[in-house]
Amino acid sequence: MDKPVTIFDVAFALDLSPSTVSRAMNDRWDVSPETRRKVLAKAAEMNYRPNVLSLGLKGCQTYTIGVVIPEFENSFFAEVINGINSVLRAHNYQILICQSGEDDSMELDNLRLLESRFVDGYLVSVAHDTANKEHYKSLVNKGFPVVFFNRICSEIDVPSVVVDDRKYAALATEHLIRQGCRKIVHLLGPENLKVSKDRKQGYIDSLTANGMPVDDSLLVPAGIFMEDGTRAVRRILKSGNIPDGLFAVNDPCAIGAMKELKKAGINIPDDIAIIGFSESPMATIIEPNLSSIKQPTFEIGASSARLLLEWIQTGRMPQTRQVKLDATLNVRASSLKHG
Repeated sequence: MDKPVTIFDVAFALDLSPSTVSRAMNDRWDVSPETRRKVLAKAAEMNYRPNVLSLGLKGCQTYTIGVVIPEFENSFFAEVINGINSVLRAHNYQILICQSGEDDSMELDNLRLLESRFVDGYLVSVAHDTANKEHYKSLVNKGFPVVFFNRICSEIDVPSVVVDDRKYAALATEHLIRQGCRKIVHLLGPENLKVSKDRKQGYIDSLTANGMPVDDSLLVPAGIFMEDGTRAVRRILKSGNIPDGLFAVNDPCAIGAMKELKKAGINIPDDIAIIGFSESPMATIIEPNLSSIKQPTFEIGASSARLLLEWIQTGRMPQTRQVKLDATLNVRASSLKHG
């Protein structure tokens, strides 16, 4: 006997979300007449027959949420997922977690996999080299709720949860200035990431507010990995343009920089004071301990999940387009000059 055609089969054939197909079949106001016509025609073509038991399921939900993150190498995303899970489990949702490995093609594979599993919505932090903006737009156009967190696609008008990166990058730079640093290098993150742009702008804001010039030679391309910080410092040492302060886009980059500077016999913090961003576990293990901006990881996850649930439960995108959270400056030995 052939397997009965389900609403999910109809949705997949039309490249729509199951909830959109369900609303079309129930002649809901929020589905266009053209979409309803296509759905009914395809359902008839596929010989779809409603399952009496499934009619009671609200919007034909699977109660599964897809979570796409760049990596598991540090605790940041694990802590965010704890926040996500704390909210979703209370509403009987399960999560499917996919890792892009900081690769946009794998990220796209993750999205397609989750779509084939008919998840009710997506929580996403994009890969640093993502080229999938059009795919995200397509998901939203098909009726799938998408909420970004931490790393977002600002061109897509959907809710997101972020830290006020610009504000706290300025605070980190201000801290170095108060330590007497007058030549502060900023190790830049990937230029296409909004977090990189915001942290760069915060650095510039702080220099400008303190009457210090913005020297392009102190804006050094690096990245988000430890080896990126190592390579950037090698270029700095080779150039001879040695700073007395260093603000890195994140902790792994800062730690890579610290290791290379120590290898070169440079004293931290007296020769070069250093501060990172993101508060990794390594911050309190490396010597000297790394000053950093601690992000509210659990709340990032919980806030993201709450926005997604609101969208799913109401059938409307939340009016709140961005939740911007505060962070904490944790000062440690790497940035406290003794002189």
